[in-house]
Amino acid sequence: MKLGLFLAFFLPIAFYAQDGTSIADNQKYPNTFSNGSANVYNFNNSSRKFNDWAVSVGGGAALMAKADLTSFYGDEINWGWNAYVSLDKQITHTFGLGLQYQMGESNQRGQLPGAEGVKAGVADAWTKYQQVSLLGDINFSNLLRRVDNNSVFRWALHGYAGVGIQGYETLLLDQDISNYNPRTFPLAVDQKFAINSFFYQGGLGLKYKASKLIDLELRTMYIMSGDEEFDGGGDRRDTNSPRINYNLINDSYGDDLLTVNLGLSFKLGKHDTHLAWHDPLHEAYSRTTTLENTPDEFIVCEKGDNDNDGVCDDWDRQLDTPAGARVDGAGVALDMDLDGVIDLFDQCVTVPGPVENNGCPSGAAVNVNTGNSTGQ
Repeated sequence: MKLGLFLAFFLPIAFYAQDGTSIADNQKYPNTFSNGSANVYNFNNSSRKFNDWAVSVGGGAALMAKADLTSFYGDEINWGWNAYVSLDKQITHTFGLGLQYQMGESNQRGQLPGAEGVKAGVADAWTKYQQVSLLGDINFSNLLRRVDNNSVFRWALHGYAGVGIQGYETLLLDQDISNYNPRTFPLAVDQKFAINSFFYQGGLGLKYKASKLIDLELRTMYIMSGDEEFDGGGDRRDTNSPRINYNLINDSYGDDLLTVNLGLSFKLGKHDTHLAWHDPLHEAYSRTTTLENTPDEFIVCEKGDNDNDGVCDDWDRQLDTPAGARVDGAGVALDMDLDGVIDLFDQCVTVPGPVENNGCPSGAAVNVNTGNSTGQ
């Protein structure tokens, strides 16, 4: 008795555990948990429907915007240049990261106050810089765009913010002290790549989707160096010598650079679309809208029912069923006794017989009035 109860309780568990193991090990689709007609597949790297890597290059102008010596002096603009290259990874359709290398040169001017300024004249300075940064990218267009609009989008507004380290060289030349000691400390600075050259940057970019492989972008960035000497004013803020106190021209403690670039992004991968232009919700709403606005074009019996047996010719296996004959689901006339005479003409519906005797057994007479057979 106890053995019977033990087996009755534990055998179903053992069989279920064995079945569960076999299901868990089955990574193929369709399986127990998926409908055979569903488009179900493993979610892995090869199942992606979009590209998410890109290489970007660009270049343009560099201007010292907020500093003791600036690129905007008097009525003139002292243009500099800037170039960048980055490897970009799109994390979601609204956010990405980029590892960027940037280099360039800015040109700026300034004049000391008072008699020292009159003697030294207007000083010219330049800054040659190299920067490595990690840049975050927010796609405002995908973030704010209405997903129920199924238009093809080619423009996108991006916001950028990032941090990095930089190295730079600066030199200031005037008509006073630099005539005696050019390219020497503190008028010349050589800042190596180091953690103390940490900088921040942020900006905006307007992208245009030229093709499935290339994007064009107009990008402006504001770079906050955090360094007093970045503008070429020297390595010290107050040297106790008014002849070289260029870092005291204004009250700023950090020099900021403005760049305006035109660039290209080359999207990498085999797919037709990039994640930066691929909004999953937009795709879902677009398909839903299409289905809602598509008229019902489903037509029953497109080919009609020419033999009027109640079965459409699209799947009727007997297109010339005699009028009045009962048929099965395939449109074939019924023959209950399977004697080759359909029930419409069979005088002995339940008894097989030859065609010559109207479906009744041989030797049986058929009462034409009643359709019943009688033995001879």
